[in-house]
Amino acid sequence: MIGRARPRSCGTTVIELLLALVVVGIFSTIAFGSYQQFVMRTRYARAVADISELKLLIMKYRVNNDNNLPLELSAVAPRVRLDPWGNQYEYLNFSAVHGNGRKRKDHNLVPINSEFDLYSKGPDGRSVSPLTAAASRDDIIMANNGAFIGKASEY
Repeated sequence: MIGRARPRSCGTTVIELLLALVVVGIFSTIAFGSYQQFVMRTRYARAVADISELKLLIMKYRVNNDNNLPLELSAVAPRVRLDPWGNQYEYLNFSAVHGNGRKRKDHNLVPINSEFDLYSKGPDGRSVSPLTAAASRDDIIMANNGAFIGKASEY
């Protein structure tokens, strides 16, 4: 009995289990963050595509109606169209407003379009006319009369 070695146990220790759980937790955290970024990029891309399509519908309406723009977005898209965050897209025909108060404006407070504004309020659902305001930085906008469609913070 003095010369015999004790057989080793084949089970796992508590420390090994905890280490495995920590590794799985780290990978899960990284994967979840990457997934959230992917979802947000997908939503932004969908909003850009929707605004591009709505802009084309507005231009088609203009061609078919003696060069007049629609007064409301419902004239070109009868179904209520929601952005990826569940809010309605915003449309403002400049011929229906007086002054520059409600028009979207750049950092110099100059309107970013000449005939109409079309935009999504973004993930926070809030927006004000100057694009430099915190509430407008995440908006998806159409600017330069449709030459730019993207995030307000990138304009």
